[in-house]
Amino acid sequence: MAQEQAPQQLQIELTPEVANGNYSNLAIINHSNQEFVIDFVAALPGLPQARVNNRQILSPESAKRLLFALQENVVNFEQQFGTIQLGGAPEGAQSPEGIGRTATPFGLPEGNA
Repeated sequence: MAQEQAPQQLQIELTPEVANGNYSNLAIINHSNQEFVIDFVAALPGLPQARVNNRQILSPESAKRLLFALQENVVNFEQQFGTIQLGGAPEGAQSPEGIGRTATPFGLPEGNA
């Protein structure tokens, strides 16, 4: 009889440089038939230009898993701390179902990467 092998546990290393993180208040998302590209930006008030501080490239499957993980975490956050208000979002940016679209901070025009 063959023995079943226990699944290996993935060991994840978080280096001190990565642990500091990068602040982002804007994400620009593009996709092709092969991947999703998410550019994270810190757009600061009063500055006319913002630089991409991180780019993540995901497979479509990973992008969908990220979507579900973010949705679950937002629900958990709101249950613990209350509804997240989308202050400054354009009128009609949030549907009755609670699904909103990305709003560019500080009234900046939305950009294309």
